[in-house]
Amino acid sequence: MKVYPIKTRVFLPPKDDLLSFIKESFSSLTLKEKSIIVITSKIVAIWQGRCIKMDSVKNKDELIKKEADFYIDRDKVPKGYVILTIKNNILIPTSGIDESNANGYYILWPEKSMVAAKHIYQFIKKTYKLKKFGVIISDSHCTPLKNGVMGIAIGYHGFHPLRDYRGKKDIFKRTLKMSQTNIADSVAVAAVLVMGEGKEQTPIAIAEDLENIVFNSIDYTIKDPLIMDKDNDIYAPLIKETLWEKGKN
Repeated sequence: MKVYPIKTRVFLPPKDDLLSFIKESFSSLTLKEKSIIVITSKIVAIWQGRCIKMDSVKNKDELIKKEADFYIDRDKVPKGYVILTIKNNILIPTSGIDESNANGYYILWPEKSMVAAKHIYQFIKKTYKLKKFGVIISDSHCTPLKNGVMGIAIGYHGFHPLRDYRGKKDIFKRTLKMSQTNIADSVAVAAVLVMGEGKEQTPIAIAEDLENIVFNSIDYTIKDPLIMDKDNDIYAPLIKETLWEKGKN
């Protein structure tokens, strides 16, 4: 797999046009079949106008709680760094609200990221006449008990997001019972790594030469195969035993 970032102009809050931005950024590129195009959630949110002027917000914590599905308040988090939240079935601090590279705005998470990924996919398919490719909307998040951030897919379209090993044999002929590879998040990790977290100005990355990806046009906005029911998750004891409060959205 080859993953490379795309240098772009500054995408400006509080509102900018993503589709013309894609055409402008891809003007010197030849997009390949069976590629996956990864776009940061921040520029998708700006495209949707999901920006709030910082000086208009009296209490950021109330904004975080409003955007959250569930939250654990700041006073229960070590040193009060963040409000810990669950949003769209993803464990993420501060409801995904971002202040970096935001030019004085709070940038919220995109609305309906799966639908947004489908919209971007349809635009690229029509504009560049591709038949088999994928789109991922990515963000950075932190992993419990590990320093540093890594990528995660919060929306995707154009490919099946899981590689299923259940029922297959390992090298010693043991039948695998649980193993599935999360392709969407795995590609997002590599893309976010090359896109960076600072002033790189590379909010898009392209992954090429991927193997064993099933490209399709299935509408996963109806049922996302990546979503795990909280009661069946192996981490259910941690999630269910924690005193989450209901968000206000």
